[in-house]
Amino acid sequence: MDNDFSFKPLQYHSGNLEKETLIQLYKNILKPRLIEEKMLVLLRQGKISKWFSGIGQEAIAVGVTMALNDEDYILPMHRNLGVFTTRKIPLYRLFAQWQGKMSGFTKGRDRSFHFGTQQYKIVGMISHLGPQLGVADGIALASKLKSKSQVTAVFTGEGGTSEGDFHEALNVASVWQLPVMFCVENNGYGLSTPTNEQYNCNHIADRGIGYGMESYIIDGNNIIEVFTKVAEIAESIRRNPHPVLLEFKTFRVRGHEEASGTTYVPQELLDLWTEKDPVESYQKFLIETGIIDRALEADIKNEISLEINEHLEVAINEEHILPNETIELNNVFKKFEYQSVKSVSKSKEIRFVDAVSEGLKQSMERYDDLIIMGQDIAEYGGVFKITEGFVEQFGKDRIRNTPICESAIIETAMGLSIAGMKAVVELQFADFISSGFNPVVNYLAKSYYRWQQNAPVVLRMPCGGGVGAGPFHSQTNEAWFTKTPGLKVVYPAFPYDAKGLLATAINDPNPVLFFEHKALYRTISQYVPTDYYTVPFGKASVLKVGGDITIISYGAGVHWALEVLDKHLDISADVIDLRTLQPLDTNAIYASVKKTGKVIVLQEDSLFGGIASDISALITENCFEFLDAPVKRVASLDTPIPFAKLLENQYLPKDRFETELLTLLHY
Repeated sequence: MDNDFSFKPLQYHSGNLEKETLIQLYKNILKPRLIEEKMLVLLRQGKISKWFSGIGQEAIAVGVTMALNDEDYILPMHRNLGVFTTRKIPLYRLFAQWQGKMSGFTKGRDRSFHFGTQQYKIVGMISHLGPQLGVADGIALASKLKSKSQVTAVFTGEGGTSEGDFHEALNVASVWQLPVMFCVENNGYGLSTPTNEQYNCNHIADRGIGYGMESYIIDGNNIIEVFTKVAEIAESIRRNPHPVLLEFKTFRVRGHEEASGTTYVPQELLDLWTEKDPVESYQKFLIETGIIDRALEADIKNEISLEINEHLEVAINEEHILPNETIELNNVFKKFEYQSVKSVSKSKEIRFVDAVSEGLKQSMERYDDLIIMGQDIAEYGGVFKITEGFVEQFGKDRIRNTPICESAIIETAMGLSIAGMKAVVELQFADFISSGFNPVVNYLAKSYYRWQQNAPVVLRMPCGGGVGAGPFHSQTNEAWFTKTPGLKVVYPAFPYDAKGLLATAINDPNPVLFFEHKALYRTISQYVPTDYYTVPFGKASVLKVGGDITIISYGAGVHWALEVLDKHLDISADVIDLRTLQPLDTNAIYASVKKTGKVIVLQEDSLFGGIASDISALITENCFEFLDAPVKRVASLDTPIPFAKLLENQYLPKDRFETELLTLLHY
């Protein structure tokens, strides 16, 4: 760390602050310290499972929180207990959270500060650290769009600034001029790795220049400096929305978490920072200046200690959670009351791509708070021209071109959700979701289960082969997500379904991955109602009815199966188009299999680990006595998808399907 800055003696200048404010700062900085001291005792007694100590850093969390308004969102980290206590969260709920009790915020499903609460406008972290920075962008974007004059403050450590999410989030905030304060607590070590092994610049605040944003260095152990400077900066952001990077110089005097200790820290460094203890030094200042005396100090400490002990007793006496499988399963998704909307208009023949565009446009007309984000989607209309003309109708606030940063934009969509808005994100190609994989499977998917925060986010996924686009533009990667609880996966094969299912996806309060096969965009047409309508999730479409065999597929595979049947008119088959993979219509599958006794599952994805494997297992487990032959899976080769036409044809299962179908019929 920069010694010239960090080891200056703490100098307090109360300025125009009233005595009551100075005393309140003291009460607020003292409370998390006294709680931590109690928690360290409980940790040794085995009454809590883990503790990430913020001792020595309390001035940052408390100062920032006091400088903001109660309606401003704060996204804290492990060591920001002062954010929660300053927002006056009842202590018994915090204690219950740390003990895995029902009155905690995650009902025993997550620990520590991995939770949020809309009541107190706090959004907790996940262990991956980086995603919350982009989430803050989304909350700030909502504030800006609604002209709320709110500030969003998001915390990270100096170690977290090495993650790509940090850079993506700062870039987006700067490009869009979002009212965000990025609060970096530079506390010397990322677990055991010192700052000189984390970054190679004098100050993290120096990075603000590269993002075209204001940046400041603040003494993170000086509660008055934190409070007054942050309050001043926040007021500036309210007047003129823009992002600011704040680097708080501080130090972590205990281990990353208690089990790791501090043996890697030189003792002289610990001694130097102990002299700058933010609680002890501020208390000394208040006594020396006559703001408080020893009697008031004792009264304040006694009052806080009584509150801690009373609330701790409540949490300790609360019964442990009794596991209930039904409750757990029913809390993965927010309940969705599907509203069936029937068409009342005439139909016209349109292509698959037009159906997607039409469904998207009509949902935009239906929801004023729906935002579409993606690369090149505005004036250019997207690489597949699905949003062509949308800017003229809806404006650039709602049709937002994004930088190339899938992770930050998916996180921004999550932030919009927290602020009560809806979002559709167009992934230019489904393949590119890998650059934003973490926020999808760890943030969107898990937030409702963890702390009942839903994510009405639709990720549009142009996917699939047959177009000679090679390994990075032709994947059909639905299996990455069908196995992740908390995500819904939709994969239409026809224009009618694409339009209606997209409307339903946008209505759904849960995250939906909406797969659109590129090879179907301009090759498949169908008569589709011109007005708005919905199609339910979890209901397969039975395209043909027969008694010889059940054919199950989705996406382009449905059309391949129908082409084969057109060549073999003597085959009497049930053809099931799944339409949605999560939820899956097992009732339709089982009913057909029990009737025909033979089943073949066709998927475009490579064979191993694909959803066909799960469907096969489900059939075997639930319909075994009705089967007249083994369940057959047909899929692409277990290789990346190649570019050259002949190689791609060999990779895809279209030709193999015909052979396997005939073989199974003669089993």
